[in-house]
Amino acid sequence: MNDSTISRIGVILYALVIGFFGVNHFLHGTGLQNSVPRFIPYSIFWVYFTGAMLILAAIAFLIGKQVKLAGLLLALFLILIVLTVHLPALLNAGGEESHVSLALTNIVKDTGLAAAALIIAGRKS
Repeated sequence: MNDSTISRIGVILYALVIGFFGVNHFLHGTGLQNSVPRFIPYSIFWVYFTGAMLILAAIAFLIGKQVKLAGLLLALFLILIVLTVHLPALLNAGGEESHVSLALTNIVKDTGLAAAALIIAGRKS
């Protein structure tokens, strides 16, 4: 199996993961709206909007159109989520081990997903 095929399989798997998260925003929107920072108005709108954007990024990766733009915007979005949702959750965990563990897991997960989005954005088609 050549490098191009291996890379394409990775992109497809990544797109399926990102697409899953996008669909999840629609299936569990009211539960996810509690994680939108309080200073952002219309939280349910942002849950559904980001769900749609995740699905669009997944589609872009799958069909190979606007991949660089989709990857860069997805990475930016994920880093913003780390900074505005997961980092404050860590800082407000109050030392409770399960909350600290969940917040750290989410920080590492979304940072890793952002890194993968950047790798996809920078790869040669």
